[in-house]
Amino acid sequence: MIESEVVKNKKSKYLISKFLWFWTNYSVVVAFFIIVTIVAVINKDFLTKANIINIIRQASIIGIISLGMSLVILTGGIDLSVGSVLALVGGISLITLNKTGSVLISVLCALLSGATIGLINGLLITKGKITPFIVTLGIMASARSLILYISKGGSISGKVPKYIQIANGEIVGIAYPIFIFLFLTILMIILSQKTKFGRYVYAIGSNEKAALLSAINIDKIKIIVYMICSTLTALSAVIESSRLNSISSASSGISYELDAIAGVIIGGTRMSGGKGKVIGTFFGILILGVLNNTLNLMNVSPYLQGLVKGLIIITAVLLQKKE
Repeated sequence: MIESEVVKNKKSKYLISKFLWFWTNYSVVVAFFIIVTIVAVINKDFLTKANIINIIRQASIIGIISLGMSLVILTGGIDLSVGSVLALVGGISLITLNKTGSVLISVLCALLSGATIGLINGLLITKGKITPFIVTLGIMASARSLILYISKGGSISGKVPKYIQIANGEIVGIAYPIFIFLFLTILMIILSQKTKFGRYVYAIGSNEKAALLSAINIDKIKIIVYMICSTLTALSAVIESSRLNSISSASSGISYELDAIAGVIIGGTRMSGGKGKVIGTFFGILILGVLNNTLNLMNVSPYLQGLVKGLIIITAVLLQKKE
């Protein structure tokens, strides 16, 4: 009798521990499906195929940036420059496109520009010993200033029709950016969960001193992380400039850093680093996309959407502290 009680207690503890593990790692997935269910009940137009594809398509640009931001935040850092970098790299891409007429050279130039900016961020943070907040804030101001100067405060438009196919081309009715977003999400999950590089990223975010004593090359890992983030931002810049066939020096990329950070935090990644999953970021971005879409369907003023995102970020961080 006593033995059966002991077995029952062990089984209960095992089930509770499994539930807590699932909730800690995948509560954002549960939250996503709860939100989708509620919105679908409230609005019958929500669950149409066209609307779902539209949500993922709109979320893909910020989503790609968020994948890189996940790695940055996992190391305990932050990148505030992504919005301005998107505008600058988008402008560089279109200028290169107009001068060469080559889509390939334009895209390669954009990716190289993004990687270079990430390298500058990484070097200033690691070798310059400046905090990520200050470095990326400075790069944010510099990149925005540069694109405003290059475009004389106006917009830059593309003159090669093939370029718009990058964002507007489709396969079986699904736009290319959605495939790119899904492919990169899988790639980043593998990179962060299944490789030595990913383990080093978590180790640095959990305890940088312990990582240093474990002979991990912290500077190298951080530089690579910031380069990945800026390169993915450059890819988003290509998609954004392709979608609109232009870049506005004043408005393109505005508040994108807020959206990207919100997606990562909602996805369960700790701001202090060392804990979180890329799959959480994927669903965090989808939650933001669903909320934006719902607010639009309900004719809520777009000026209030920032308030909603701000409240969600604060709530997510408060929940992390409670945990």
